[in-house]
Amino acid sequence: MGRVTASTRLTRIRIRDGKLYHSERPDTVAVEEPLDIRLNGQQLSMTMRTPGHDVELIHGFLHAEGYITSREDVREARYCDGAVVEDDSGLERNTYNVMDFTTRTITAAPVITKPFLTSSACGACGSASIDQVTKRVRHDFVPTFAMQPSHLLRAQRELGDGQAAFSKTGGVHAAALLTPEGERLVLREDVGRHNAVDKVIGWALLEDRLPLRDTVLLVSSRASFEIVQKAAMAGIGFIACVSAPSSLAIDTAARLGITLCGFVRADGDDGRFNVYCGMERIDLSGSEN
Repeated sequence: MGRVTASTRLTRIRIRDGKLYHSERPDTVAVEEPLDIRLNGQQLSMTMRTPGHDVELIHGFLHAEGYITSREDVREARYCDGAVVEDDSGLERNTYNVMDFTTRTITAAPVITKPFLTSSACGACGSASIDQVTKRVRHDFVPTFAMQPSHLLRAQRELGDGQAAFSKTGGVHAAALLTPEGERLVLREDVGRHNAVDKVIGWALLEDRLPLRDTVLLVSSRASFEIVQKAAMAGIGFIACVSAPSSLAIDTAARLGITLCGFVRADGDDGRFNVYCGMERIDLSGSEN
């Protein structure tokens, strides 16, 4: 089963150096397709994602929303008959855009009142406030390590090495799990930043690594409320983002005791980042200041 993450489109108009060119040229863009997520035969959610690692994505999503707590909670995960489309070769193929998860204890799962939509931008908005998140989180966030700034900056510098889809399209986000020494455990890409996070957490769940107390979540995008929520549900106490965090993300991380860093940018052998909360997980013992 091939998973298409990039597609070629013709650009009708191309502008360069302020001049207009009317030549058609191929351009590689990221694939965005819907994924119909069904739980125990009922439609739960429709999310827009980049195909690939769908099983990890849904495991991470169901964990973040409180439907499962471990891999043993899932009895079966299978693709259903989805839309059939004609590919570039003229052959018909199943898009594999419908997936049904069956839990072992169906009655233990929250009741699905209606399906909800998640886009590649906004994430799952099931928790409306910090109070709701703190009630759902099952982990404490007592610091167990302190990370040297050089390790975080090196990980950010090396992030692009694992972004195969981004190198082709420039149109996807990445999320990675790191050790306190900055070594990468896993990296996933998706058009939706929250989907990329679900994929890495889903990977960890399938590897029986939860809770992820001794890891760092690095995202290539901004850090929003839903990313902090997903990290908290997985026990991640350190989040770093290449762009800016939102105010609610900072407030949520501070309330829970999570370290949140933003604007992580490596520049040669040097770099910079901001620490918005959780300074106790930053090791400045080697600093001259």
